[in-house]
Amino acid sequence: MKLNLQVPDHLKDIKLKQYQKFIKLSTKENEGSAFLLHKMIEIFCDVNLKDIATIKYADVQKVSKHLNKIFEVKSKLKTRFKLNGIEYGFIPQLDDITLGEYIDLDNYLSDWQNIHKAMSVLYRPIKHIKDNRYQIINYKGTNDDLKDMPLDLVFGSIVFFWNLKNELLKTTLSYLQKEIPKKLTFQQQEAFRQSGDSINQSMESLKAMLPSLMK
Repeated sequence: MKLNLQVPDHLKDIKLKQYQKFIKLSTKENEGSAFLLHKMIEIFCDVNLKDIATIKYADVQKVSKHLNKIFEVKSKLKTRFKLNGIEYGFIPQLDDITLGEYIDLDNYLSDWQNIHKAMSVLYRPIKHIKDNRYQIINYKGTNDDLKDMPLDLVFGSIVFFWNLKNELLKTTLSYLQKEIPKKLTFQQQEAFRQSGDSINQSMESLKAMLPSLMK
């Protein structure tokens, strides 16, 4: 029997929900296993699991290498895209984000099974366009339709938001380290310095984790 594999050429050919399904199976126990290799082909190439055993081993290895190479490509932020006939826009002014939106975004970004909820904060249907500017609808909570959004848009927006948050934190820490110690006792200055070191270490740890998470 000849199988017709639909092998994605780019990250944009993979849906977020497919990646969520795969990442849920990517546990330490399954790492490097034949089971995970089979599931990767099944999920990303749209083929029945029972039929994968009939594919040539060399072809499976070729597809596996191809998929891994796709995930090595860096994704950039894309501010607008269409999905199911609706045009979505990335939140135009992150400075205007509400506390509720920020809390949801910060919580959901830490869990791949909830990433579509984070995307619901960052990307919303466009209600008005003028020249190169646009307005999006108010945040109304989770939009499950975004589970179908292309994976390159998800990666691009996550990296953009993480970099923005990282720069903001470094700027804030730099300011505090210059201004606050002037008003503190020696003991308080030492406690503040240790706190700043701890936060910097946490940010470096997150930076190291990101490439692993993307893989």
